[in-house]
Amino acid sequence: MLRTADPKVVVGALRVAATSVLLAMAVSCAGEPLSYPFDGERALAYAGQQMGFGPRVPNSQAHRRTGDWIIEHLTTRADTVQVQAFEHSAADGTVLALRNIFARFNLAATDRILILAHWDSRPVAEKDPNLLNRERPTPGANDGASGVAILLGLADELVLAPPAIGVDLLFVDAEDYGDFASGTDVLIGSRHFAENLPEGYSPRFALLLDMVGDADLEILKEGYSANRAATVTAQIWARAAELGLEDEFVDRVGQPIVDDHLPLLDAGIPAIAVIDLAYVSEDGLNYHHTQHDTLDKLSALSLAKVGTLVLSLVRDPPATGSVP
Repeated sequence: MLRTADPKVVVGALRVAATSVLLAMAVSCAGEPLSYPFDGERALAYAGQQMGFGPRVPNSQAHRRTGDWIIEHLTTRADTVQVQAFEHSAADGTVLALRNIFARFNLAATDRILILAHWDSRPVAEKDPNLLNRERPTPGANDGASGVAILLGLADELVLAPPAIGVDLLFVDAEDYGDFASGTDVLIGSRHFAENLPEGYSPRFALLLDMVGDADLEILKEGYSANRAATVTAQIWARAAELGLEDEFVDRVGQPIVDDHLPLLDAGIPAIAVIDLAYVSEDGLNYHHTQHDTLDKLSALSLAKVGTLVLSLVRDPPATGSVP
């Protein structure tokens, strides 16, 4: 069931607006490249706040506190914040208490777009080169916190200048809990959302952000997106080129990736994944699903570039979201 949080108040919105202006002034003085209208430094700070809670593994205190913080942040910005609370019985017998968080802007608009990211982090670091680290949870800076940081920054922008189109921000839970090889206990939140869509919900398209803060950003057209939502994929990469982001959004199809866009595609929503899986050090160390996925690997400039593209899509959406 979707539950609506307490509505925002005018004083809270005004406080947010004033804070945003002050932050923008501070960033300008600090020399952040203002050719990108999305505030990458603020997004990086949001990633840091998530990391401060600790690994956001379902059923942990860090997971609960992070979810509460996301809801609190959105309640003073969005028109409504709906919490989809549910339980999932994992294959190992653990009952997970989970929450999808759904923030909506311009509720009167029937023409809508959906932007999403997962807010949990992985309970095991099975790719870590140190065998002793593999049973520890991942920090989840890029894998989780980066996408959430951009969505929170987008909420800041939308409260200052409400969108002409309906915009929904979805924070899905438990993407990273289980075994991707078998498909067991993964994409739990997005699957639950796709199976319990709001009545009549049919956005133009859905855009998933995952692993988008890497300092060496190279985002290919994800394989399932390019095949099953080809029109949307082409439009978004064309927009990136218009914005001068062709070095970051490479016009080449990459491998298909199991991620939170797949349940939405299966539900008939044109959904694409924006993800950079080439998350490695200069000497080839893979950071993905390791203890090395830490805040120092993220770049405010990368977050600014991805956020700028998303903000452009929100302000001036592509003409069509249909699957060819």
